[in-house]
Amino acid sequence: MGIKDQFDDKAQELKDKAKQAMGEKKDQAQERARQAQDKGQDETRRAQQEAQDRFDQDYDV
Repeated sequence: MGIKDQFDDKAQELKDKAKQAMGEKKDQAQERARQAQDKGQDETRRAQQEAQDRFDQDYDV
């Protein structure tokens, strides 16, 4: 194996590692976005439930 082959192999290895790292970062970002969306939906449901509870309390005389 010549020096050129060694450089080509190393370049390909580094390229593959970079691609893998980018994929992992993308997956992490997607997971954080999903968690933030879930949290927002939970807060919306909680606010709606509290509003409904207050409404029900006002008319439970």
